[in-house]
Amino acid sequence: MAFTSHARSFAGRPVVEVPVDGPLPAVDGPVSWRFARSDWDGTVKDELSKEFQTAFDRFVAQAGPSVESLVIGAWGYAAFNLAPIAQLCAAAPRLPALRALFLGDMTSEECEVSWMKVGDVSQLLAAYPALEVLRVRGGEDFDFSPVRHPRLRELAVESGGLSREFVGAVLGSDLPALTDLELWLGTPDYGGDATIGDLAPLLAGEGFPRLRRLGLRNAEIADEVAEALAAAPVVRRLERLDLSLGTLGDDGAAALLAGQPLTHLAELDLHRHYLSEPVAASVVAALPGVRVDVSARQEPDVYDGESYRYTAVSE
Repeated sequence: MAFTSHARSFAGRPVVEVPVDGPLPAVDGPVSWRFARSDWDGTVKDELSKEFQTAFDRFVAQAGPSVESLVIGAWGYAAFNLAPIAQLCAAAPRLPALRALFLGDMTSEECEVSWMKVGDVSQLLAAYPALEVLRVRGGEDFDFSPVRHPRLRELAVESGGLSREFVGAVLGSDLPALTDLELWLGTPDYGGDATIGDLAPLLAGEGFPRLRRLGLRNAEIADEVAEALAAAPVVRRLERLDLSLGTLGDDGAAALLAGQPLTHLAELDLHRHYLSEPVAASVVAALPGVRVDVSARQEPDVYDGESYRYTAVSE
């Protein structure tokens, strides 16, 4: 799977594009404004896009006090231009109502996720102490530092590969209000070297006392994740568990079902998996009161007698 379209909704609101020129369109009710400028100057690297900077300042001057939810798309060419984290942080006093932010809403045609230069996204939490939802997407120079944030409820990190340092910094953060955590673990080919051991504090239920939804998605180690979750204390207080987009196979699913009861869950999302049809059916049958998604079944690729499974997003 590649990112082929932009977000249509975010933080429970429809996404409305900020036009290149002219006034903002009239809207009926709360929206998530999407701001993007995809200019590309091949001579400029490792700098902020000048066009993005100027246009974003104009947007903030125009609508800043009323913006509650914001989606940031292309910031020039994201493989060359730096993400506008510093500019977003500097704009915080002029965005006093901002409660939800998505940084990196780009298609693969605009920039492959593994090429996106992002930086330390935890700076956004420091700049916006009232932020409640943060979703970020990136690959290159993708960092996080341990942070305390008393109001963040939802954190989602989309990537073709998350480093163990990134994962460790997230799990080392003090986020007492966090109810939803989503980590796209990815593959070592794209920096995803986090192991089950790195996830141990999370699986043990340490930190994040209000966590109710956990997504460990797009994972090459999906079978290992499922096996670890079979006895993980954190599962007992979850309402939704998401292991989608990875390489989950029959062994992982069998281990998950053989472990602690999952009947308390409202939802188990396994879509885009490598389960055989009988095993997929057995998961659904074993959890009659749970919404179980086993759609988008994949077939492994076979070369020279070896079977290969792939995560949905790597590039």
